[in-house]
Amino acid sequence: MSPRGSSLVTPDYWDEACKHLGKRDRVMRKLIPQLGEARLQCRGDAFTTLARSIIGQQISVKAAQAVWERFVALAGNASARVLPGEVLALEVAAMRLAGLSARKIEYLRDLAGHFDAGSVHVKAWVAMDDEAIIEELVAIRGIGRWTAEMFLIFHLMRPDVLPLDDVGLLQGISRHYFSGEPVSRVEAREVGDAWAPFRSVATWYLWRSLDPLPLAS
Repeated sequence: MSPRGSSLVTPDYWDEACKHLGKRDRVMRKLIPQLGEARLQCRGDAFTTLARSIIGQQISVKAAQAVWERFVALAGNASARVLPGEVLALEVAAMRLAGLSARKIEYLRDLAGHFDAGSVHVKAWVAMDDEAIIEELVAIRGIGRWTAEMFLIFHLMRPDVLPLDDVGLLQGISRHYFSGEPVSRVEAREVGDAWAPFRSVATWYLWRSLDPLPLAS
């Protein structure tokens, strides 16, 4: 499913995924009912989502929101989204005054350049597999595999992503499957194998078990 515009979108596979996970995994069987009716939801367009992810790197959520709001105002856009052309038209000095580091400015301009040139194939993503999309995204400066995987989960809402570099996922597996003992990526992958083809959904529930506030893009 590919979200469009700013309307809220929820995956149509969610109920099926919850039933599947409840049958296959004893932890999920208990965890899913405990966490209520909240579901993964997405709003926004691809460029805005990725721009926000770059701005949010290595700073707190509160600081990232403040910088994002200044950045959107700088772009002169009344909505909560920005366009590639608007970013490319911004002066570097003005972006610095909005609170962006030199490196993040380079990343944002590179992201805008990729979208403006059509080197990311947004319309084709619906027919592309996860790894092909990740390969496109990590070619953009400032976007690593983890950011690409978060994009697959929260924006494209792909059902079977297992982000093994995610600290929250490893913490959730440690807490619920290994009695708090440290978990390796190999052990996490073995646990995640039982969740396929809905590893994104299981990951989301583990995140929520650590932080009860619903997660959204």
